[in-house]
Amino acid sequence: MTNSFAEDKNSSFNPATLVEMLRWRAQNEPYKKAIIYLKDGEDEELPITFAELDQRARLIAAKLQESDGEGERALLLYPPGLEYIAAFFGCLYAGVIAVPAYPPRLNRPAPRIQAIVADSRATIALTTPDILTSMEARFEHAQELEALEWVDTEELPFWLDSEWQDPKVSPDTLGFLQYTSGSTATPKGVMLSHKNLIHNLQQIREGFQINTGVSVISWLPSYHDMGLIGSILGSIYTDSMLTLIAPLDFLQRPIRWLKAIAKHKGVISGGPNFAYDMCVEKIKPEQIETLDLSSWRVAFSGAEPVRLDTMQRFAETFAACGFRKEAFYPCYGLAEGTLFVSGGDGPEELRTLNVRRTALESDRIEQVNLGEGDAQTLVACGSAKLSQKIVIANPETNVQCAPNEIGEIWLSGASVAQGYWNRAEENEGTFGARLAGDDSNLFLRTGDLGFLLDNELYVTGRLKDLIIIRGSNHYPQDIELTVERCHEALQPAGGGVFSIDRDGEERLVVVQEVNRKYRRENLEPAIQAIRKSIAENHDLQVYAIILIKPFTVPKTSSGKIQRHACKAKFLDGSLDVITQWQAPR
Repeated sequence: MTNSFAEDKNSSFNPATLVEMLRWRAQNEPYKKAIIYLKDGEDEELPITFAELDQRARLIAAKLQESDGEGERALLLYPPGLEYIAAFFGCLYAGVIAVPAYPPRLNRPAPRIQAIVADSRATIALTTPDILTSMEARFEHAQELEALEWVDTEELPFWLDSEWQDPKVSPDTLGFLQYTSGSTATPKGVMLSHKNLIHNLQQIREGFQINTGVSVISWLPSYHDMGLIGSILGSIYTDSMLTLIAPLDFLQRPIRWLKAIAKHKGVISGGPNFAYDMCVEKIKPEQIETLDLSSWRVAFSGAEPVRLDTMQRFAETFAACGFRKEAFYPCYGLAEGTLFVSGGDGPEELRTLNVRRTALESDRIEQVNLGEGDAQTLVACGSAKLSQKIVIANPETNVQCAPNEIGEIWLSGASVAQGYWNRAEENEGTFGARLAGDDSNLFLRTGDLGFLLDNELYVTGRLKDLIIIRGSNHYPQDIELTVERCHEALQPAGGGVFSIDRDGEERLVVVQEVNRKYRRENLEPAIQAIRKSIAENHDLQVYAIILIKPFTVPKTSSGKIQRHACKAKFLDGSLDVITQWQAPR
């Protein structure tokens, strides 16, 4: 498939920064629709042109410049939609470092936002009238939020854009802090420069190999890398028409995603593995008959393990709508690498490898026939693009692994982030890795495990105790803290949480010690408290809760929870169980 991005109207398009990127579009294609937001998830369209987005960004930037905000951090709290995108570019246009965050739910605590504000040392917050009213109700118990300079961007005078001054940002200027999802106790802000972002957009364009000006459809959260960088910034960079759906609109009715692809002739769209499963499970046969997915050429799958059986089920279910299985585009990435790390050379036949499951759990690769009972199929996630370099290293010795050895995935290149905000010591270990005997390159340690075969990356697991469910990262220690505090019958520092694979999906399991004096009490209230607290604080559903005898959870000699041992005991049934609960099928 040929790559023809360098068409006449874009022949001179080579921006060094995101500011240059949008300014060029606004000056050369002012009246072209840049984004359409489907306000109801289906028919109510709110469009914005490149000129309108540029004008709105200049307006917000001028307000930030009035406050001498250059170099400061600005918290962005918005519902999904166009105003969030304008505020993001408004920060860039003012030389302000944007800090996107999920707006808190009504009448819910906002510990994650408070932690992000504290870590980023934000001084400004941009938002809407409704969210500002909601946040003001929390000021009494959150002084760090009250101390921010709050700006309602919907109330700015229309003439203010004429006061804007170009901040002359450079490729090395920080664009925004991408806070890793999931952790409430210790969120880390990944520092992304304009150079990081432009280089990553170039990689995505190189990998997807789709002509400029295509239709892109996205329901992905715009507060995180796949939605913000891959969909929003990627569409502007490639001069594509972006149609946005709110994540909740998709989750409530997955058919809305596919209807948008059919209606707007979507060429590029995708998401985590669970999104494809939801479509298969939730969309009815009579709805499928109304869809035309023949325009869909790149159906990317990333952000959580890529599963062959999910892709096969989706392709079989929607083949009658014109969907082609060759459209699937497995890819791998992470926030510390800006977004995209590896992928194919355009859509093509999937590359797979059948390996022995038990060997894989011991970090060994043994190829087997698919029919064998212990077989597991891995899907290749392509290769690095442009000047990026992927190596597999032994995480203990830093020695580069042989092609058929499993090790930690290391990455170097212009897309590797500048590090974590204000975490110099951690940056040295994560972003300053060196291969044994070779000091010529610094590498990012991803914390993910995998191997390279025929220059294709296969991701096999995680080195860190990190739980990834439905594309979001969750740190187990955060969930464990939520659990132990939710009911008096539960023993502090006596629990471990982990995920298991059930029916092709990652599911959450809680193992928790019971306080000795509650061993013979009715523990149903404690189980209900665990489920409720995890749902409210982490937006997760629990698959299984196992309450065990005091002092029986596996720990190291220094008292740290051994989550892998917990998981092994759960799977082999050797936990000292008092009572347990499991979600109905």
